[in-house]
Amino acid sequence: MNTYVEPARKVVDEVNRVILGKPQEIQETLLAFLANGHILIEDIPGVGKTTLAAAFSKALGLDSRRVQFTPDVMPSDLTGFSVYNREKEEFVYRPGSIFCNLLLADEINRTSPKTQSALLEVMEERKVSVEGVTREVPNPFLVIATQNPFGSIGTQSLPEAQMDRFMIMLTLGYPDFASELAMAKAIDENNRLDRVQPVLRSEQLCAMQQEIHTVFIKDEVYRYIVELVTATRNHPGLERGASPRATIALIKMARAQAWLEGRDYCTPNDVIRQLPYVLSHRIIPALSSGTDRAIKAQIIREIIDSVKKPSFDSSGT
Repeated sequence: MNTYVEPARKVVDEVNRVILGKPQEIQETLLAFLANGHILIEDIPGVGKTTLAAAFSKALGLDSRRVQFTPDVMPSDLTGFSVYNREKEEFVYRPGSIFCNLLLADEINRTSPKTQSALLEVMEERKVSVEGVTREVPNPFLVIATQNPFGSIGTQSLPEAQMDRFMIMLTLGYPDFASELAMAKAIDENNRLDRVQPVLRSEQLCAMQQEIHTVFIKDEVYRYIVELVTATRNHPGLERGASPRATIALIKMARAQAWLEGRDYCTPNDVIRQLPYVLSHRIIPALSSGTDRAIKAQIIREIIDSVKKPSFDSSGT
């Protein structure tokens, strides 16, 4: 058990070398990858989202690609298409951008709903059908999608059903003063990504994802997870609560949290730590645009306080 915990922690250390002042966000990104989930980052431009994806792809030994989503990006740009080869007198398939291990879908809410749906379908199925032929994407296949804040010019919000496909949502935000000062002093240095050293290979990440499933969860903790998610559907401040997919995501993230800490069992605190990241994009406040982070954070705190946390033996039994 936990064969790869130390290398996983080294991945976090490597990424922390180039993304300054965001240790929690970096750890959450790794946890989502360990749980074989996709990440949605809602943020303003220029806070390091692209660098974050590039640093993880290098540290994890993943083949990565970046797609800048604009209104003219077509579904075939992602899934691929066939072109006629005159020499062979046949159609030849050209793979699209999704055939990689880690895809950065930049500003996903600036492209058309049809293109958004094409990507989100592949995220769910891990395969794509083009002209009647089904092809699997590489394993692992992970997506970091970014979207501009609600109301930004030229954006189209993702439907709730599509937001639900992302395991967690993060916000990087501005760096603190000390971190930005350090970045300012380093602008004349070589590419910061050169500092990142490969720690793992893609097949090792797949093995880590399998190890996560061996983390034990007591019945009381399972019940606690379901009670928390169910509470979102009855909260008076919410127009819509979380779906059963949130329950599954919370289980996976709690297991990943325990695994990274070197434990083979989950605690209620693992669940509480992951709850805001799993729920923030899945709940819709009443009398709100649905994007008010402060309102959502307050409601999640109220839900945690309202659901009795089970007592837990430190042995995990």
